[in-house]
Amino acid sequence: MTFTALELTSEHACFGGVQRFYQHDSTAIGLPMRFSVFLPQQAHTGKPLPTLFYLAGLTCTEETFPAKSGAQRVAAELGLILIAPDTSPRGDEAANDDGYDLGQGAGFYLNATEAPWAPHFKMWHYVTHELPELVFGNFALDREAQGITGHSMGGHGALTIAMTFPQRYKSVSAFAPIANPSDSDWGRKQLTAYLGEDRAAWAGHDATLLMRDRGYPGEILIDQGTSDQFLDLLKPEMLAQAMAERRQPGVFRMQQGYDHSYFFVQTFMGDHIHWHAERLG
Repeated sequence: MTFTALELTSEHACFGGVQRFYQHDSTAIGLPMRFSVFLPQQAHTGKPLPTLFYLAGLTCTEETFPAKSGAQRVAAELGLILIAPDTSPRGDEAANDDGYDLGQGAGFYLNATEAPWAPHFKMWHYVTHELPELVFGNFALDREAQGITGHSMGGHGALTIAMTFPQRYKSVSAFAPIANPSDSDWGRKQLTAYLGEDRAAWAGHDATLLMRDRGYPGEILIDQGTSDQFLDLLKPEMLAQAMAERRQPGVFRMQQGYDHSYFFVQTFMGDHIHWHAERLG
């Protein structure tokens, strides 16, 4: 069965535009999925607008980004549509784990191949194929002007997806990404559970390894707080080194005194929205 109908679950006036939340039955996931869309006032003209996809981190939902980031104010000024999916399948039919960093709320933006995750944990396919086709079929978005960003686990997803589909995503940035999951306790656990013991299967989901192997044809913006309580798990130095060795165009900013929270994300979100808008036209 093919599911394409969208259920509008709520909407709110926001900076002259509208913040909406949707649910739909997902063919990729095999269960209902949720996502949010911010439509600036410019969307009312019907002219296709540039779009920024945002991927959230561990324990987050499709509500985290619109509620905590403050991105809508700048997006409204610049005429940018914002889309943020949930971070995993949900509900009794989806497998789960007692830990916060595996299972529901921790989909890691990959296609699981191992039991019990394989039936529904297909977040890579959902984010890169089903969700784009769904939103392009329902909203006036410019297919030639797509960007992607994210925080923590979502930063990991944004970087790996952009390096895999560079012709689709014309801009990419990340906040405190899990930069080298193959060699971190925030990564080895999840990659083993979802993809198995073969580390070759992990390589396409590690930003540091992808940077060494292929890089990104445009510029990359990364912000990382120096007081991030998870620095040893995120391993920003590995990605920074890989960027330098590759001579990757971009900016990697270590922000003095900032932690891993959305206070950090809020502080630099305006910079990131402008970064994407400049590159998406």
